[in-house]
Parts: sequence; structure tokens; C-alpha cells
Amino acid sequence: MDAYYEDETVQLYLGDMREILPALAVTADLIVADPPYGETSHGWDRWPDGWLDVAARHAQSMWSFGSMRMFMRRAAEFSAADWHLSQDVVGHDEGDDFHGDINIVWEKHNGSGFARDRFRRVHEHVLHWYRGPWAGVHQDVPRVPYSGPNKSARGSANRAAHTGVVGASSYVDNGTRLMRSVIKAAAVRGQKRHPDEKPLPILDPLIRYGCPPGGLVIDPFAGSSSTLEAAAAAGMRAIGIEGREDYCEASALRLAAMPLLLDGGAA
Repeated sequence: MDAYYEDETVQLYLGDMREILPALAVTADLIVADPPYGETSHGWDRWPDGWLDVAARHAQSMWSFGSMRMFMRRAAEFSAADWHLSQDVVGHDEGDDFHGDINIVWEKHNGSGFARDRFRRVHEHVLHWYRGPWAGVHQDVPRVPYSGPNKSARGSANRAAHTGVVGASSYVDNGTRLMRSVIKAAAVRGQKRHPDEKPLPILDPLIRYGCPPGGLVIDPFAGSSSTLEAAAAAGMRAIGIEGREDYCEASALRLAAMPLLLDGGAA
């Protein structure tokens, strides 16, 4: 199968992911998906039936953008394809021990919607899904610079009775903190290559969390190919699939200029 665009790091294919991905016969470390939500009257906004089953055969870890309405409506389809919401990992597999939420709220700064009976919408959800044992899923939470008081301290061996016996430990503040689950990243404005183009600052931490260095990221709904650019910039390999040739054409120009941008040149 010929790629629409290909270099040493990324590949872009034109077609339906439900046909292209099985033909490629690849296994990814991470899928980053922004599927059509099926919530508007636009001709392109049609939920691709069966895509979750196809994705499940090619990865065990996936970030998916979406509205809460979409996720609630399609919950049974995620479950039927054996995708488990990371927030619900406790008790799924024997030996799993996870307490927390790996679902991201993307704060866009500039919101949309003018209905006077509801809050102004300035966010979008990105949910993490996994298959199989949680221990087999790559997880590496990005850390961000911290400029507050130094919190280095020596821990005490004394603990309350309900926490059990824990030995003495120390903590050295290295000037960073775990990235928070609400990430501020301005939406793409101006000359957008796709109506739902995602900015690189929201994609980068998702990719770094779920894909090991040098691993493979797949975007089954590539659109403007921002995921491919973010993955390459993070040192990952990437495969994108897009159903519209005009978006593939624009993406090919973007990807061809990417080495210059990464090297600090001008495209």
C-alpha cells in the first residue's frame, strides 16, 4: 500500500481507517484519535461505525478527544471493543492498584457557544482508554517547571495506624511537578488547515504520557496531521490516516516542511 506522504519518521495514508489500518498490519504503542462526534448536521460529522473495534486490534492504549455527550452515547461501543476508561482501572485486573483520573480537560481560553441558558464552553475532554492489564500500558506523566518554595524534606517513620508501617524516606525537590489534568492551550486560529485542528501544546503531553521514546503513534483521523507533527517533535514515529484528499494534500506540505521547523529554520 502506497503512502500519500512518507519520510523517515511519519507516514500518511489516504482512505478509511477501517480499511487502511488492517492492511498495514501494525501495532502501535499509542493511538491518538479525534473522531467525528456525530453531533452536527455537517456532512463530514458522521460517527465511523466499527472504528473502535479496528483500533482495538492495533493498540492497547488510546487517547480520544470528544464531548461528554459523545462519550456517554458511545459508552457501550467502547466497552464492546474492550476499551476500559483509565479512571475505572481499579478492580479491573487482579493486582491493579490505581487511584486517580487520567482524563484531561483542555482549556481553550477562547470559548464557543452563545446560548444564554448555559455556561460558555471553553473546554474539551480528552479521555484515556486502555486494553489488557494496566501494568502493560506505558505511562509517563510529563513534569512541568515549578517556581514555588523548595519542598525538600526528610520524611518521618511515624505514620498513622491506618496507613501501616512505612520506613523513613526523604524527598528532594527537583524544581518540577506533575502536569495537571487541566491543560491550557489556545485553540488554533487564523489559517487553520482543518476546522477541528488541535494545537501542538495539547497533543505533546498526551503523546509523551502514552508512548515510549522512539515508539509508534497512530492517528486514525489525521485531519491536519498535527498529531504526526507533535509525535515527530517528541522523537516518536507516527502513522496518520485521513479520508479526505484535500486534507492529505495540505498535510503533505506541512509534513514536508517539518524537518526545517524542527531544525529551527523557516518553512
